[in-house]
Amino acid sequence: MKRKHLRFGRGFRIVLGNDKSQAAEMTLPPGESEGGPDNRHRGADQWLFVVSGEGTVVVNKRRYPLSAGSLVLIEHGDFHEIQNTGKEPLRTLNFYVPPGYTADGDELPRGKT
Repeated sequence: MKRKHLRFGRGFRIVLGNDKSQAAEMTLPPGESEGGPDNRHRGADQWLFVVSGEGTVVVNKRRYPLSAGSLVLIEHGDFHEIQNTGKEPLRTLNFYVPPGYTADGDELPRGKT
């Protein structure tokens, strides 16, 4: 068994994983965003759960609101951006299936673990 106590410090951080999946925490300060119109994961689906804060997710040019308790599935190949539109930090817990990043946070090439 693996376990981890999450800190939700600033930025993006891989926190736990194995050969089949991976978890990361992300904190975006007010007014900041992650990703963009050309951002996509070529080999991993991303499950994004909003722990706290408010924002918007743009997936394939469509905008959806985010708030605490929101759960979003961003499928591999979907273009996406996460935006903090609130006054407090936007904290998300993200799962990648299969893993999408190295332990240092660099994106893995498609099909590599």
